[in-house]
Amino acid sequence: MRLRTMSIMFASARAAALVAFTVWAIGARAAEPVFPVGSRIGLVPPAGMVASPTFMGFEDRADNAAILLATFPADAFDQLDKSMYPDALQKQGIDIEKREPIEVNAGKGFLLSGKQTINNRYFRKFMFVASAGDVTALVNVQVPEQDGTYTDQAVRDALATLAVRRVPDEERLSLLPFKLGDLAGFRIDDVLPGRAAMLVDGPVGPGQTDTAPTAKDASNSNTDIAGRPIDARFLIAALPGGPSDLKDADNFARLTFEQIGGISNVRIQDAERLRIGGQPGYETLANAKDPQGGGELKVVQWLRFGSGGYMQMIGVARADVWLSVFPRLRKVRDSIDVK
Repeated sequence: MRLRTMSIMFASARAAALVAFTVWAIGARAAEPVFPVGSRIGLVPPAGMVASPTFMGFEDRADNAAILLATFPADAFDQLDKSMYPDALQKQGIDIEKREPIEVNAGKGFLLSGKQTINNRYFRKFMFVASAGDVTALVNVQVPEQDGTYTDQAVRDALATLAVRRVPDEERLSLLPFKLGDLAGFRIDDVLPGRAAMLVDGPVGPGQTDTAPTAKDASNSNTDIAGRPIDARFLIAALPGGPSDLKDADNFARLTFEQIGGISNVRIQDAERLRIGGQPGYETLANAKDPQGGGELKVVQWLRFGSGGYMQMIGVARADVWLSVFPRLRKVRDSIDVK
């Protein structure tokens, strides 16, 4: 009888422990940082706020409270540190009451707190800037002045959970208005949500990971932000407009090609109309030089015309690797499907 009683007691204790662990585990998962789609940074938002479907951050629409997230290159921290002072922000209508150093798990930085008037409404304002690994994080918080839900402590607790991640490729690609069915061995270098993607080709060293620098032009540099050599770049963009009449495709292709940056001494090799993805298109091939190092480059521009817009695809590669790169560029081109 005693053994049976002890067994029952042990089973009850085990069940209670299991319930307690389950509750703890759920709480632990709930406290993990939330990353808006495509964002390098995230945090645990205060209770009542959810990820916004319209901007990078969190919001409580009913209470008109919001947290906006933004990232900049790592070297932007020093510039923001020098420029974000009360006098400078006063010109933007932000009355800063306090500027203080603050350190969180993601890195160290500074926090500005004060007030701002927007459309005759008064808000409490918090601006947190942190040097977080390979990025500079900017977190902008505003809550109604008389709001009692999002206290100063609640905001500080949320900022303390700031975290940085590498955005999964699938998530980055989901931000594009088109699908890339086959990357053909290229890496994703940068994504402009709703508009464009930059792919790069080149060796990846041990332990290196991709980052997301801003793509200024089609060729930009012969190395990426991590210092890795770049053999080729491929810019794919969905743009509004296009030729008013396909009879003008030749002239339209010439004008768009002339706007490609990062190349010099351009010599057009071939230009012709063709079909791309079942739609009318245009191909322009050229030889050029790298304006930085003077190396020989090969360039291709493909235009794919659709209703209400067009796709521009620009591939730039070193001349000595062109024969192996060009078929892969075409493979990516032919795998693109508009969403």
